[in-house]
Amino acid sequence: MTRLRALREDYDLTIRELSNYLHCDYSLYSKYERGEREIPIRYLLDLRKLYGYNLEYILDLTDYSNKLPPKRKKLKNFS
Repeated sequence: MTRLRALREDYDLTIRELSNYLHCDYSLYSKYERGEREIPIRYLLDLRKLYGYNLEYILDLTDYSNKLPPKRKKLKNFS
């Protein structure tokens, strides 16, 4: 099982739901999960936002699974 599939299942999403979220074809996303096609960076960035994990974890390059910290608000007029 790939990390892409494991994350999708952990979030109780179907391939159809996730492919709709990414605006891609169902069968194409299925190929990403099976490792038959490389997933484009734009989809990886969307998955990063959805799941909150770093790209290395999503791509199964590391087992370090801590979620990313929430984005910090930018300070206005910082002097």
